Amino acid sequence: MATLTSNPTVRRRRPTPLLRGVVRTPYYVLTGGLAVLFLFPLLWTTVASVSPRAGTAQSEGFGFANYVTLANYQAGIWTYLYNSAFVSLLTVALTLLISGLGGYAFARFSFPGKDALFMVTLAILMVPYATLLIPLYVLLTRVGLQNSLVGVALVLTMFQLPFSIFMMRVSFESVPKELDEAALVDGCSSFAVLWRVLLPAVKPGLITVGLFAFLAAWNDFMAPLILINDSNRMTLPLAIANLRVQVQGIVDYGATEAGVVILALPCCILFLLLQRHYVRGFMSGALKG
Repeated sequence: MATLTSNPTVRRRRPTPLLRGVVRTPYYVLTGGLAVLFLFPLLWTTVASVSPRAGTAQSEGFGFANYVTLANYQAGIWTYLYNSAFVSLLTVALTLLISGLGGYAFARFSFPGKDALFMVTLAILMVPYATLLIPLYVLLTRVGLQNSLVGVALVLTMFQLPFSIFMMRVSFESVPKELDEAALVDGCSSFAVLWRVLLPAVKPGLITVGLFAFLAAWNDFMAPLILINDSNRMTLPLAIANLRVQVQGIVDYGATEAGVVILALPCCILFLLLQRHYVRGFMSGALKG
């Protein structure tokens, strides 16, 4: 009589929790070490900004005297925060608008010179940032935008566009064209397809582009240094750089560290809130095709 087997398939045993822990230990050690490596300078700066140090406003005991010095510097920290926020938000808005339309055009339309124009756009990334600031200064002076926050935002937008257009093109190309065709059959125009169908589908890419534009504009020092000569229009990085040097060239490390903490807080908060979309935005198009 033949032997009957109820389940001829050999079942694999699941690893025990102890075994899973042993296998994942190197992963936890590596990621934990990287986290400490990147967070330690920020934590050190935060502690040092409230610690006593000779030659600073906080010379005795722990306190927030360095932050008070920063808050009362010239026009006041709220003015510089407003200037930085205005430049950053305007840069983000312009970058999203132009890169969204540009990425959509490169991904969905065919026109003469499309690939050449895309390569020229990417070639801007190979031009050193500082070499273009003087010609841009002359150009903005002629159009009346020199020494203005709008001019700074336009310059920062220009330098963000090559990477942003590339990201948005990849994001749009990862969305199946059948969605466009179905929307066109239903009577949507090309703009309606973009607004109602594609933009919700490429939301992670938009968030990634917007986050990159904000971080670059918020922390930029070179463009405001060249384009701004009014102390009331300085951005926060430029104000902190001016504050750090005291009489006879002595560096005020306490006020500088306080300024670094203020600069880092919005960046850390935004990244923590948007990190999931940020990672998805970089992964968009990775599995295309």
